[in-house]
Amino acid sequence: MKVLFVYPQYPESFWSFKHALKFIGIKAAHPPLGLLTVAAMLPEDWEKRLVDMNVRKLREEDLLWADYVLISAMSIQQNSVREVLNRCRQLGVKVIAGGPLFTSEPEKFPEVDHLILNEAEITLQAFLEDLEKGCPKRIYTTEELPPLDRTPVPLWELINMKDYSTMSVQLSRGCPYDCEFCDITTLFGRKPRLKSAPQFIKELDALYEHGWRGGVFIVDDNFIGNKVLLKKEILPSLITWMEKRKNPFWFITEASINLADDEELMLMMQKAGFTSVFIGIETPSEESLKECNKFNNVNRDLIASVKKIQRYGMQVSGGFIVGFDSDTPSIFERQISFIQQSGIVTAMVGLLHAPVGTKLFKRLKRENRLLPTDFTGNNTDLAINFIPKMDLKKLIEGYQKIVTTIYDPARYYERIMEFFKEFRPARKKSITMLRFCYVKALFRAMVILGFLEKGRRHYWKLLLNTLVKYPRFFPEAVTFAIYGHHFRKIFSKYQPHLEGGKYG
Repeated sequence: MKVLFVYPQYPESFWSFKHALKFIGIKAAHPPLGLLTVAAMLPEDWEKRLVDMNVRKLREEDLLWADYVLISAMSIQQNSVREVLNRCRQLGVKVIAGGPLFTSEPEKFPEVDHLILNEAEITLQAFLEDLEKGCPKRIYTTEELPPLDRTPVPLWELINMKDYSTMSVQLSRGCPYDCEFCDITTLFGRKPRLKSAPQFIKELDALYEHGWRGGVFIVDDNFIGNKVLLKKEILPSLITWMEKRKNPFWFITEASINLADDEELMLMMQKAGFTSVFIGIETPSEESLKECNKFNNVNRDLIASVKKIQRYGMQVSGGFIVGFDSDTPSIFERQISFIQQSGIVTAMVGLLHAPVGTKLFKRLKRENRLLPTDFTGNNTDLAINFIPKMDLKKLIEGYQKIVTTIYDPARYYERIMEFFKEFRPARKKSITMLRFCYVKALFRAMVILGFLEKGRRHYWKLLLNTLVKYPRFFPEAVTFAIYGHHFRKIFSKYQPHLEGGKYG
């Protein structure tokens, strides 16, 4: 059997980092971890190829080579998915599809030959057994949430690691919290399922042996979902592994704000090499937090919690939402003020969306507030899929004001300096080498941000202040400045003066 794995293209978005990656000559931020894992579940004697459309174009000869095209995607990739499915149908190539997009809305893809939904450890194996018997069904689904001890090491040989800025691994699935707008518990349940420490270390060994040195994104939706097991087994093993190999990786992950309540856990994460954590802050409004069932963020000083995590050497990236029923017109200025005071440099602000299957989706459906528009998965594209309580025009204008304000060069560079006040990274020796692409990025940034882009005066002020006050953080200052260029490009459609590409 010949199987072609296809990962559809992401649109230009906040998390694509498309405009930032150009500075270092890298094609994509992360590899398609799901497809690489599924590839390792298929029979060894099958021929396997992978095309990541974020790295290279999908050619007709790629499709004609395959007995099956196997595609996986998230909602934000659905336009590219449609393109791939049309091409496969025109060429008569059979398609197997799975992943979050297809699991959430399988009825929207009648042209797919076989839908392998939910978790592949169960449904893919059932399909393979039927395929061997010559009687594969069209849909395979399950409500069972399997343990992760049967999840194989991803098939890293299918990609060129040099195409990506960061590698990815998974430790757990599921989240103990149940936010109204989030589909994680719908897909993976509320009880976190973890790989064992030896299994997790085996995956890191595979990355190391394939020559990777650099950032590793632990893609768990809540890395600290099981803090007891994390502190007792996972992190001690990870710390030992990192020290033995002279710190070849640094780690990025996602967690809930209660990370700030556990100093022992933060210290262990710092020792293990965690440098960045994404946290869903959502809103400074207690009423809106209660409305969306985000009770772990209620009754706490959110800014103090953020700064505490920063003091343990982890940059906090934050998710923020506007459009809750409880939001009043004051929320826009409150969000701006919170983001600036917190020192959260990478602040992803989006309009509230209702993903299919979430509690929010079901509530809005009961209230007859859902719109016929599709859920796009991109909460910065203004394509809201329900009728908000706030006047829509005011909501859109307020949202645009937030993102154009916080990514205006003067405000953005001020926020970087606010972050540096609290940031206390661990000092440790690392075998990670200085790559030529980083040197190239520095000079490219000097030219584009320092001479061609509007806001260049603030850029030079940032570098000078960093060299005087925090010289150790100069690489971070340059990196954040490049991120800012990307964010301004993304949000420039809302306010022309933000556009990173308008030179002057």
